[in-house]
Amino acid sequence: MLALLHTSMVHVPVFNALRDENHPGLELRHLVYEELLGRARGLGPAGAAEATKTVISEITEEGATAVLCTCSTIGAVAEAAGAELGVPVLRVDRPMAAAAVAYGSRITVLAALEAALRPTSELLHEEAAAAGREVALRPVLVPDAWRRFEKGDLEGYAWAVAEAIEEVEDADVIVLAQASMTPGAQLVPSKIPVLSSPRLGLEAAAKLV
Repeated sequence: MLALLHTSMVHVPVFNALRDENHPGLELRHLVYEELLGRARGLGPAGAAEATKTVISEITEEGATAVLCTCSTIGAVAEAAGAELGVPVLRVDRPMAAAAVAYGSRITVLAALEAALRPTSELLHEEAAAAGREVALRPVLVPDAWRRFEKGDLEGYAWAVAEAIEEVEDADVIVLAQASMTPGAQLVPSKIPVLSSPRLGLEAAAKLV
């Protein structure tokens, strides 16, 4: 069984749909811990490390053989916790980051939540180093997007992301730092490739089980 560690309920139907489309028969268990993101926003990702480790330990004791963390803000501490516990844990944006550095050196990172920019940027540099490449990152915080998300205005949230995508120039690839931003990429055409994490992340995680 693959457990998915979320910090928002919005991810549950997204990953169920991807499972049904591409991985029929894959058993998923969704666990939503919004408080982990709250800790990370207030104290930094390290402030959520111990609580994240506790959650992952409990998940595996209940039968999960691997964990996919769908929150980019706590992704690094989730992977670190998995390493400590001896449990396969994958952050959802790692496969996306690996794909992004293959496109070229100029990467624009769009984030709706400021707390997601640094972890995503660090991951991109990590994957670039592993591939023997150098990248130049341009981090962009999408104006007003997270306020709309928190109000439950998911359509407005998606359009804020879409408008930010349209404004990007001089990039080899655009990376959406958060899984929840994915619908925005479907609203507008873009001459620049746009990568989001859910599909690539679930594909990689499915191989762990």
